[in-house]
Amino acid sequence: MPNLLIRDISEDTVKTLKEMAKRDGRSLQQELRLAIERFAGQPSYDPMEAADRIRRKLEMEYGKFPDSAQIIREGRER
Repeated sequence: MPNLLIRDISEDTVKTLKEMAKRDGRSLQQELRLAIERFAGQPSYDPMEAADRIRRKLEMEYGKFPDSAQIIREGRER
């Protein structure tokens, strides 16, 4: 497998990464490998897709939410 070398990472960033790795029970190398693999596996960030994913998760947990546009419209008509 190829190796990567990343230079000039701030000490604060390295500290944060080490804390994340420790919290997750992984070595720093394992944490970085996982982060890079996750990042590389996602072609691009689509905000609408992220919003839909969050909406579906919330609906599964709390049920369907009412349409806020309809509620606002009804409030304005009073």
